[in-house]
Amino acid sequence: MTGPVRVARRLLAHELRGLRSLGLWVARRRHGVGAHDRAAAYTGPQTSTLFAFAFLAVVETVALALVVPWPLAHAALLFVDAYTVVQIVALHAACVTRPHVAGADGSLRVRYGQLLDLRIPAALISGVRVERRYPEGRVLRIGDDGTVDVCVGNQTTVTVELAEPVAFVRPLGRTAYARTVRLHADDPQGLVEALRRPRVIVRETRGPGGAPGAGRPATVTPDARDLVTRE
Repeated sequence: MTGPVRVARRLLAHELRGLRSLGLWVARRRHGVGAHDRAAAYTGPQTSTLFAFAFLAVVETVALALVVPWPLAHAALLFVDAYTVVQIVALHAACVTRPHVAGADGSLRVRYGQLLDLRIPAALISGVRVERRYPEGRVLRIGDDGTVDVCVGNQTTVTVELAEPVAFVRPLGRTAYARTVRLHADDPQGLVEALRRPRVIVRETRGPGGAPGAGRPATVTPDARDLVTRE
């Protein structure tokens, strides 16, 4: 697949996920958060900025409608500005409905709206701590040493160190590798504690005669997580 085609397909997929996120947002539902998982919101530093951009787009539409005398130009500008507002709100909806997730098994899912989904298995997390940093530049920054910054409002609050590199897909489709991940969470201490706490595993149990029964929860300390098997 050529580069331009790959990029076009990724952009289309992002837009479709953003539109689906609007539905989840209205329904007050979240994507990819299990019953025993801990969701970590990260929208705090950017919410007011995103809605300010949306408001400015609406103001621009009204102002140009008063200045530009041609109906066809009015229609084109209305379409462009309406599309811009929808995309801004869709990004906000995607960030709200697709939070970071500390899995019940100790894994971590780092996300940014519909654009990024980086999954880290529990066995590869060698350290996690609250650490406030203020990198400059884009939302996603990848250093030559494998450090990945997922910034919100030009800040990160949690640092996750990995035992070995983890592959992930960048927003436009290229593969990259992370050795250290820095991300923002509105409640960084809560996320760190969720990753350090004993793990909740739902085991499959068998009823009389070997028939499947209801799952039962069990807590497993981080050091013993590899000893858990399905019964």
